[in-house]
Amino acid sequence: MKEKTLKIEKMFLSPFAFRSENTVGRLREEEPCPMRTDFQRDRDRIIHSKSFRRLKNKTQVFFAPEGDHYRTRLTHTLNVSQVARSIARALSLNEDLTEAIALGHDLGHTPFGHSGERILNKLNPKGFEHNIQSGRVVDFLESDGKGLNLTREVVDGIINHKMACTPKTLEGRAVSIADRIAYINHDIDDAIVGGFITADDLPKDAVEILGKTSGKRINKMIYSIYLESDGKNQVKMEKHVEEATAALRAFLFERVYNDKTFRDEEQKADRMISALYEYFKKNKDKLPEFYLQLTEKFDIDTVLCDYISGMSDMYAIKTFKDIFIPDNWKL
Repeated sequence: MKEKTLKIEKMFLSPFAFRSENTVGRLREEEPCPMRTDFQRDRDRIIHSKSFRRLKNKTQVFFAPEGDHYRTRLTHTLNVSQVARSIARALSLNEDLTEAIALGHDLGHTPFGHSGERILNKLNPKGFEHNIQSGRVVDFLESDGKGLNLTREVVDGIINHKMACTPKTLEGRAVSIADRIAYINHDIDDAIVGGFITADDLPKDAVEILGKTSGKRINKMIYSIYLESDGKNQVKMEKHVEEATAALRAFLFERVYNDKTFRDEEQKADRMISALYEYFKKNKDKLPEFYLQLTEKFDIDTVLCDYISGMSDMYAIKTFKDIFIPDNWKL
């Protein structure tokens, strides 16, 4: 089965695609799987990891959402995977590598979305970035400190999925642009459902180019990547589509991400995460055993970021209540 996949890759993938047989390998050598390529194994390991499951209870935009239809970090990840695979298929790239990167790209994300990331970045003297933390999760923290031992190509794509970074493979670049396509469109949908904006508020020039619905916009963006990048060593949109996409992103920052309601909620998250951070810094013996053991190898600020960034929204709230809110007295 694996040999069949490798043969298909040789026959049909773009000359710019990364073939599974060319992987530089893992941090630790392993016995090859007779059925799956290394990138297929990576995808499966990510899906079955604890950090992947925790994404279902982590914020995308709305803190600790109670409505069934708001996106979470998990549904965002699945959206990114779908978009990235569509791009990879259009450009004849390695879909297995693309999917593995997409599924793992946010494993190190904090509770309370990018607000949590900004708070930890402020608290940790060395800073904090969720993409770097995602690499730490897969290389070390998962599997009780053993890590998932993923291929270096997948880890590179995970660490470098942010806009300011440059992944080494086109598959990694496909995930980076898919991340942007996904969050722009689903955050617009959530903001409309949440009553922060209406569809008529969107920049008219951008809507005229991209479409009135998220489905049409996503289709337009992916098709534009195909038109601009097929047969080339790149993954990018046509200029006018890229500019329209940037206009939607700027609109989200102005009208949604920087809205006073979100800023007020972020202040609450700041107080809570800061209190947890300072409490465990002064009382490291109260850390769970796994993280307490990590303090023997790493500085306390790194370990606190490991622990807090791995929390779901509700677990962070529960931990805060357990420490700082008195229990009701029961006779």
